[in-house]
Amino acid sequence: MTLLDKDADPSGESRGGNNIGGEMVVLDGVEKWFGKLHVLQNINLTVRQREVVVVIGPSGSGKSTLCRTINRLETIDQGSITLDGQPLPEEGKELARLRAEVGMVFQSFNLFAHKTILENVTLGPIKVRKRSKSDAEKRARELLDRVGVGHQADKYPAQLSGGQQQRVAIARALAMEPKVMLFDEPTSALDPEMIKEVLDVMVDLAEGGMTMIVVTHEMGFARTAADRVVFMSDGAIVEENDPETFFTKPSSDRAKDFLGKILKH
Repeated sequence: MTLLDKDADPSGESRGGNNIGGEMVVLDGVEKWFGKLHVLQNINLTVRQREVVVVIGPSGSGKSTLCRTINRLETIDQGSITLDGQPLPEEGKELARLRAEVGMVFQSFNLFAHKTILENVTLGPIKVRKRSKSDAEKRARELLDRVGVGHQADKYPAQLSGGQQQRVAIARALAMEPKVMLFDEPTSALDPEMIKEVLDVMVDLAEGGMTMIVVTHEMGFARTAADRVVFMSDGAIVEENDPETFFTKPSSDRAKDFLGKILKH
């Protein structure tokens, strides 16, 4: 069962059989400094509707910063970012509205410890989307069922495993009905046996047609679920290609070196 169904678009087709549509996220000449450290260097990247883009690279290459600029958790110093044709707002209500359109799942689960699982998932739709409590709870239970934790709805986060908490975090993001989902190393804090249960949910999302930008070290996910792999190093996009080409015939020495190290383990 896929988590989402999207209307077909004849303009392209992805690995999962989803038709890829128009431009959803566009980064144009994006530059970012932390003091003297140039963390994003002339980033040009377009992610289309229903496309799954996986961003990989060594630690410190700017992957997470790139992800966080797309909903303005990090500001940029130069360039522009648009979401579904609209520039990212600077602040205030427009920025809050934008963040409702961009779901984000972090390395840490960021659930409210004093609220039940159901309350965690319904809070945003009720407060931001102005859904009725009954409608929000109905949708939340559907999403919790689909990510495999529906039976945990009345528990608190501390009563769940890390993998279960991360699946709740995904359901919470989906409850806002976002146009795009950002995943910033969503499995890196999990025990190995929990990683698969989270990746399975993400694969299901990808097959259902959700637009996704995923920063991850999980090369298996990149090979099977991505439409495109973006490789970053030292704040720059070094190369991007379809997974098969990237993993079998990387064009840059930097990517060859990176793959040579990680694929041997």
